[in-house]
Amino acid sequence: MKFRLSAIASLAFLCGASFAAGGEGLTTPVKLPAYDAARPSCRAPTGLQKKLVFVQDNRREFMQGVGRGLEAAARARGLGYSVAFANNDPALMIKQVGGIATDQTGAIVVAPIDPPSLAPALKKVFGAGAYVGAIVAPPATTVLNAPQYLTGKVLAEAAANYIRTRLGAKAKVVLLTHDSLQFLAPRFTAMRDTLRTLPGVTIVADISPATVDKEGGYRTMKTILLAQPNIDVVLGADTVVLGALAALREAGKARADQFLGGIDGEQEAVAEIKKGGSPYKASISLASSIFGYAMGQQAADWLDGKSIPQAMDILPKALTTSNIADYERDTANPGAVYADPSRRASYLKMYGNICFETRDNYINFPWSSETK
Repeated sequence: MKFRLSAIASLAFLCGASFAAGGEGLTTPVKLPAYDAARPSCRAPTGLQKKLVFVQDNRREFMQGVGRGLEAAARARGLGYSVAFANNDPALMIKQVGGIATDQTGAIVVAPIDPPSLAPALKKVFGAGAYVGAIVAPPATTVLNAPQYLTGKVLAEAAANYIRTRLGAKAKVVLLTHDSLQFLAPRFTAMRDTLRTLPGVTIVADISPATVDKEGGYRTMKTILLAQPNIDVVLGADTVVLGALAALREAGKARADQFLGGIDGEQEAVAEIKKGGSPYKASISLASSIFGYAMGQQAADWLDGKSIPQAMDILPKALTTSNIADYERDTANPGAVYADPSRRASYLKMYGNICFETRDNYINFPWSSETK
């Protein structure tokens, strides 16, 4: 065992990563190779419950989709499944994860509210030998992220094309950002970079709502409308942009020629796009039920001693009226997507390898496939 750990540490050093057998994991950014599905299994953890817990930040549709995927995978693999709901309360989430660390739960997936304060509790879960899947923010056995700059660029380019062709190349734009979350900031950098190429565009508000949900978007847009009553474009996460749409409608300021666009492919956003005549024109899908299902499968594989990915990209897709039917079919049955390599590859890209015996090699830096 000493030789095995020494070899892992040497590999991490050669890759340019910082490795610590004492529990800090890989702390320096490193470019991960493609996931090798043929990597041999290793020793499975013992003494852990065959149980998966989703530590959920809030009830926005994107996270509900993650839960549907996780639950379906747990059912398919014979794992118990439950949800620890934190309701946007970082202190409660720390308490929940602390309890999980001591009850021998075999696997968790977490959507961190405040990653730095949560990290010590997560490290205790690692110490118990359990699987930790994290959405965007490390530390984690497997980190799920999106190529965030590309994701923001896809949405911004759709908006820019609409501004050029439908709004006479002029628009007042609102960006509802999450710049306080460093892991998501690149998507908003991409939006600013793209919109900057249009001389007729004025960003009249560039602000982070207090909460990443409909209520946060609604309250922020109500405030913006006091100073800027005529808005042409609103961009952000689906959940906050849907809240902004509610505020625009309430104020009588929603127009069919507006461009509201979001990220996440939430069901309500999809319904707005489908019905036509809505200001909501685009959503960039991150197919949460599909990556949730994948993480649930990886949790079960971990408990079986298999080698699983250290990181995954969820690939952005611009939803249009021509592809929404396929998207709805896939997200309603994520197990069928996961079982079909070609369909799965259109949504997910996997990187690196880790198993129980190499568990100290977990990701403990802000991983992104876009890092040079």
